[in-house]
Amino acid sequence: MPVIAIIGAGLIGRAWAFVFARAGMEVRVWDHDPAVLDRLGEGVAAMVAGTTPHDRAGPAPEGLTARIRPFATLEEALAGADLVQESGPEVLEIKQAIFADLDRLAPPEAVIASSSSALMVSHYADGLAGRWRCLVGHPVNPPHLVPVVELSPGPGTGERAMARAEEIYRAAGQVPVRLAREIDGFVLNRLQAVVLAESLRLIAEGLVTVEGLDDTVRHGLGRRWAFMGPMETIALNAPGGVADYLLRYGPMMARLVDDCARGEAFTPEVARQVGEAFPGLEGEAVRRRQAWRDGELAALDRHLADRRAAAAHD
Repeated sequence: MPVIAIIGAGLIGRAWAFVFARAGMEVRVWDHDPAVLDRLGEGVAAMVAGTTPHDRAGPAPEGLTARIRPFATLEEALAGADLVQESGPEVLEIKQAIFADLDRLAPPEAVIASSSSALMVSHYADGLAGRWRCLVGHPVNPPHLVPVVELSPGPGTGERAMARAEEIYRAAGQVPVRLAREIDGFVLNRLQAVVLAESLRLIAEGLVTVEGLDDTVRHGLGRRWAFMGPMETIALNAPGGVADYLLRYGPMMARLVDDCARGEAFTPEVARQVGEAFPGLEGEAVRRRQAWRDGELAALDRHLADRRAAAAHD
């Protein structure tokens, strides 16, 4: 089994620790803030409690926490690691400093991946001697319940590191998606940005309410996208497949895209408008709603897994 080092024990780091331990891997965790590290066990125990009723805590949930060990020093946490998952702040200078330390201290063959959702690996790894083993392993929050992880290489990233990372993430039960090259925002955030911009624009112009917009996605697009992507969707939405779909609907879609919102949609005014649709959603109320969300995601994950297993036996 691979040995995993988690660098940064915040929200994403804790979830990554759960993911790898759930798969039976040894997980070694370090954080620069001892107080954050002290809360690691409590956070992981809460994830175990929340996922066990849905059979999402692995085959032996009672032993999961024992496979996660905190360490007081970075050197200790990195000892023997096959994959290093860095989950620190989204600040370029911090990433540059920590990657320099990771490249200097991690075992020579260890892959070093960042959970970054906004910073391309070339910005903080290109000057390193071990840049060949550095990449982005971008998860979706919460990674223990949403399995996709984007693998984004930098110009200096080697195929060996990409292949090894893909192998480890897949063994941990995640769904790795390899990008051919790095691009700002990777794939998921670029898609999310476009959908969010047009959503905000439609709300700001009074064409739809916040609730109506969310209902359109969760009871419309989201229903299909929970088990098939937009490419398979269009392949099924015309008798002749994708080419037929684009022939029938391509001109209309092109017209709509040309009229869609861009960066101007992200304004303080629409932020206030959307915020008013969720009164009192702050502090402890947010945490309760997050717990509800995670339970729903765990139940959905169980349902989709059961459906895949049933299809495999047909």
